[in-house]
Amino acid sequence: MNDKGFLPICAGDMAERGIEQLDFVYVTGDAYVDHPSFGHAIISRVLESHGYSVGMIAQPDWKDESSVTVLGRPRLAFLVTAGNMDSMVNHYSVSKKRRSTDAYTPGGEMGKRPDHAAVVYGNLIRKSFRDVPIILGGIEASLRRMAHYDYWSDSFKRSILLDSQADIISYGMGEKSIVEIADALASGISVRDLGFIRGTVYKTKDISGIYQGIRLPSYEEMKADKTRYAQSFMIQYENTDSCTGKPLIEAYPNGVFVVQNPPQPPLSTQEMDAIYDLPYMRSFHPSYEAMGGVPAISEIKFSLISNRGCFGGCSFCALTFHQGRTVQTRSHESILQEAELLTKEPDFKGYIHDVGGPTANFRHPSCEKQLTQGVCKNRQCLFPKPCPNLRADHSDYVALLRKLRALSGVKKVFVRSGIRFDYLLADADDTFFRELVEHHVSGQLKVAPEHISDAVLRRMGKPENAVYERFVAKYNKLNDRMGKNQFLVPYLMSSHPGSTLKEAIELAEYLRDLGYMPEQVQDFYPTPSTLSTVMYYTGLDPRDMNPVYVCRNPHEKAMQRALIQYRNPKNYDLVYEALVQAHREDLIGFGKECLIRPRKPAGGHTAKAPNSSQNTKDAHTSKKKKTIRNIHKKKNNSS
Repeated sequence: MNDKGFLPICAGDMAERGIEQLDFVYVTGDAYVDHPSFGHAIISRVLESHGYSVGMIAQPDWKDESSVTVLGRPRLAFLVTAGNMDSMVNHYSVSKKRRSTDAYTPGGEMGKRPDHAAVVYGNLIRKSFRDVPIILGGIEASLRRMAHYDYWSDSFKRSILLDSQADIISYGMGEKSIVEIADALASGISVRDLGFIRGTVYKTKDISGIYQGIRLPSYEEMKADKTRYAQSFMIQYENTDSCTGKPLIEAYPNGVFVVQNPPQPPLSTQEMDAIYDLPYMRSFHPSYEAMGGVPAISEIKFSLISNRGCFGGCSFCALTFHQGRTVQTRSHESILQEAELLTKEPDFKGYIHDVGGPTANFRHPSCEKQLTQGVCKNRQCLFPKPCPNLRADHSDYVALLRKLRALSGVKKVFVRSGIRFDYLLADADDTFFRELVEHHVSGQLKVAPEHISDAVLRRMGKPENAVYERFVAKYNKLNDRMGKNQFLVPYLMSSHPGSTLKEAIELAEYLRDLGYMPEQVQDFYPTPSTLSTVMYYTGLDPRDMNPVYVCRNPHEKAMQRALIQYRNPKNYDLVYEALVQAHREDLIGFGKECLIRPRKPAGGHTAKAPNSSQNTKDAHTSKKKKTIRNIHKKKNNSS
């Protein structure tokens, strides 16, 4: 806990601290929460630890120019972030309907930040402060740092650096680059001359001094030809590692270039510890108390971050572009120290809700060479099969969890962030799997097979379905042996590129055999800077440039989603239409293999399935998949 309290949010707070002019003014689309799960908290505390003063303007009124002037003119720069989420994902569902609540706003109120918040805030600041440097950061800026497809406007957009009128982007997690930027500005270097800092993106008209730079297709080329964008994205994807990444150059009209420098090196354990050991207040600003606080804090208040980065390589995930593929970890000592702080909270009930990160069971780089030679450019660590060089070892994670369980006041330690089950199976030592089942599951374990069609899973960068089935069999066996009645909750995704109605029906049949209907289904959401989004926009897989089927029609997307929840009466018409359209009328009837019953005619008698169904059924019987009831022995009745 910080004896000084929260950072200044008004002129009165500055006066109390004896600050006449702040070094940095931080404008964020989230409410001000001083907790290390919030990017603005980490960056501001890191800067403070290096001697810089920082003030916070949270969720300014973007319709009022004076809202960004309340802390005055900063000595060095404005820092701008849309918040912990891309503002468009925060505002809209995949069907582009406005969400009703915002977990990062006091009281969960929606509408306290604009669409494309980083762009709006940057332009708002420029109206009042023409010559003050503006530095963008956070996930929205990081994933839109180069030209990109924007799903919500269905358009190809320029780098956010240009549209926001900012001077530089600190991409990725940003702790190292923001200190280098601050030190350079404090030494008198102009923001226009900061083209040398790793982990940043800047604009220039002179690229003659860039060493080993790679010229990407120009913005105009990519806008005119989607194939060129797919090619460009793959070059970017192969240059996300600090050891092997090269400067990337993207040309725009009027002789302007946007240049991405190579990433910053991964944080060492000592650097991670130093960041998470900073004196956070660990809560939302007290001014929000009357509004009911900030809902997002409840999700993370009693959770512990143990790692960053992910070598899982899922196509629909942007972690490769933001945190990178090299896993970085905190020490046991740092995590235990934070856990002891949690036990002293007045509302702590003895339960640590999570110990993890992007992938909970990653606690070291995937192989020894990554720290010196970087990750492989043209191969993944786990896909399509685990690499022979993969070091699958959970011993460090097991040791950490045992120490946390032994802390005074701790009743239970749960693991609720993602478990990569193929990595779990790759470990010859079953100790973690056993202890996970025995100690760390809260009645149900959430896992993410995402689909069961191997054709779709290949596009997703996920292991084939047989791997998931092996995991399920082993999980159930361990539960039986321990006399536990714990379920698996599989996350499933509809309409991912590569999924036609055929694959959607295969998934529905799988769920029928399982005897399980998921309560929630994630329809594929094209967010910036993922392989899957490039597939959605271009119809090409950037990895091999082969065509990919893309479901863009909203009605077909609704059918694919409905098939996963075919038992819901509200979905009957969509499921019926999908089965008829796919010539799978054999699944309409009264047999145990059927998904739905025939329609009832106006007279009230049940109609027979169409005549073609028997032929279709015979054709499919010969290729019928083996039942999975013996693998999924337990039905998930928890809902």
